[in-house]
Amino acid sequence: MSLTRLFDIITSSLLLVLLSPFLLYRAVLAYWQTKTVVAGEPRLGYLQRPFKRLYFAGEQRGKELPVLINILLGDLAWAGVRALTPDEAAQLHADKLRHFELKPGVISAYSTRKKVGLAYDDEFATDFEFFSRPSTKNYIGLCLRAIIGLLLGGNTPRPTPAILHFWGVNIVNTTMSEALDWIEQRVRDKQKALVAFVNPACLNIAYTDEAYRQVLQSADRVLPDGIGINIGCRLLNQALLANVNGTDLFPRLCERAAKDGYSLFLLGGQPGVVVKAAFAMQERFPNLIIAGIQEGYFSDEQEAEVLETINSSDAAILLVGFGVPRQELWLARYHEQLSPTVCMGIGGLFDYYSGRIPRAPVWLREIGMEWSWRLIQEPGRMWKRYLIGNPLFLYRVWRQRQQGKNL
Repeated sequence: MSLTRLFDIITSSLLLVLLSPFLLYRAVLAYWQTKTVVAGEPRLGYLQRPFKRLYFAGEQRGKELPVLINILLGDLAWAGVRALTPDEAAQLHADKLRHFELKPGVISAYSTRKKVGLAYDDEFATDFEFFSRPSTKNYIGLCLRAIIGLLLGGNTPRPTPAILHFWGVNIVNTTMSEALDWIEQRVRDKQKALVAFVNPACLNIAYTDEAYRQVLQSADRVLPDGIGINIGCRLLNQALLANVNGTDLFPRLCERAAKDGYSLFLLGGQPGVVVKAAFAMQERFPNLIIAGIQEGYFSDEQEAEVLETINSSDAAILLVGFGVPRQELWLARYHEQLSPTVCMGIGGLFDYYSGRIPRAPVWLREIGMEWSWRLIQEPGRMWKRYLIGNPLFLYRVWRQRQQGKNL
């Protein structure tokens, strides 16, 4: 017997015992209301073996608790690929049938990332990559991260508005894939656009900085960045579709640019950093065209030369990493003079892809704690942003909610 299976048996048995009074109450309630205690939905498990996913009848709290029996019996693990219905299985392409080579679970790597807005890639590929390399440590770690993700993302369906409103700034509530499609469409149509990313720190600045707030209000698209936006949405009883941050968008944008043949210009960062970032992306995507690079330290007198360099490169997309709000103010000032079709401010992104600053591991991002990694790396620069800024942001969101209730 494997350690993960032993973990499943012990934990599910323990929970069945501890929750037995509530389970008995819920069973009686189900029978009293529906004349049925437990219902089952057909699923296909490991090697397409059929089983029934168990639920209590009725819609009251605790409906899903009989799944503990599925875990104890071995139909499901705590963590594994999603158990598909027969109809879903019948529609699978042949290249995805390897899904059934892995044991299904109550939670998956994909569902855990989706709770915090990080499920950017295909569900089947994400789960197969994670579970095809079995590890007891990773298995238990995913279970713990799923619990934290449940607390952060909640389990109650909430409205998903197309636009999220934070004190006058309109943020597009979208997915990573749709955001990339939108950027590519603007490039194809040669329709100029200014794109901005905002996290709680950006919104705190916009709260008091009128010029920066006006730039965000006039931008063609503002995209949500960070777990703080997710939590802010929860306070407003709204659901965030995805954490569409620039750091995760950048390699996906490079991949598409390499495939479709449009070029990028990288502007910003410390001396040497942007060069390393460009080299790293071209090494990863050999067909990627970097039309030009320019470090972010130049004088006012050199701006005309920098603008000429950008425009003469014929780049389709300009990425500017000066930091907030300088990059957005700079782009707004020169937007009409710049020839790239899409311009966007991307903060300290080049630092990550140049290797100057290591990014937080995925497991830390999955529990919404990437900010703590940044704080540990640069406490002198980041303490105010996170230790004061994060609570201040949540307070301002709470005030916005209260004001909305009073209207």
